[in-house]
Amino acid sequence: MVNLEVNFCGVNFKNPTVLASGVLGVSGESLHEVVENGAGGVTSKSIWLEGHKGHKNPVIIATDNYVVNAVGLSDAGIEKARNEISEYKKQCDAPLIANIVASKIDDFAEITKKISELNVDLIEVNISCPNVEVEFGRPFACDIKSASEVTETVRKNTKTPFSVKLSPNVDNIGEIAKACEESGADAITAINTVGPGMRINIEMRRSILKNKVGGVSGHAVFPIAIRCIHDIYKNVKIPIIGTGGVSTGEEAIEMMIAGASLIGVGSGVYYRGIKVFSHITEEMNAWCDKNNVKNAQDLIGSLLD
Repeated sequence: MVNLEVNFCGVNFKNPTVLASGVLGVSGESLHEVVENGAGGVTSKSIWLEGHKGHKNPVIIATDNYVVNAVGLSDAGIEKARNEISEYKKQCDAPLIANIVASKIDDFAEITKKISELNVDLIEVNISCPNVEVEFGRPFACDIKSASEVTETVRKNTKTPFSVKLSPNVDNIGEIAKACEESGADAITAINTVGPGMRINIEMRRSILKNKVGGVSGHAVFPIAIRCIHDIYKNVKIPIIGTGGVSTGEEAIEMMIAGASLIGVGSGVYYRGIKVFSHITEEMNAWCDKNNVKNAQDLIGSLLD
């Protein structure tokens, strides 16, 4: 049997698959259900300091090749998250990554302090959502200085290891990742959704999404995710949570070879159901057995020149 265990920032995961933020991460019960279906760990939905409504319906378009979402980071705020995280910890001991988001540097400081009180295993700092630009402006992840400032602020306000979630919508993601590393990040998450993208109902001649545009994920973004992870891996020494279009064991292995240590799965839940995590690990085991790989961690960053 292949050893799929991964040690990430001092936290042990039984396998590399992790629920990505934004999917099934609303309640303690739903997070626990994901672990019951094979995930090595889970990531919460983005948590705000105060409640945030998000966008009006319709907010999601799903096809065989991609998903476009404009949920808009809806959330009930830190106090609701406190209850759900507590409930999760009562039911499960698999690692929990708490994803946090804010529109201002000062709010990142405050939400970091509050989430750290909950003894989560890791924090994921979302500075890269592309479907709230109208509301909040250009994401922090699109500028080295802004990304560094957020990272420094989070570092000053927690001892919990944290990962900064970056955007693919830049031409220098490796340099931005390096700046985050130098500013105190323990890890990088890549990628967030691509875009934003847009679809039109041609009979009504109106945008399908109420928000008009949304972040693109799913199968179509997988090659972009691989390239971004490879760019980041070449530029930093800290580990990477790779996410973006993964739904099979072979794709998870490809992402690890590019440089990812953990594999975030989001749209894969739509394509293969909640058992996607156990499907991926079974397929990883089969591939590793066939190719004489005994330890999954040996795959990380093993791309040949």
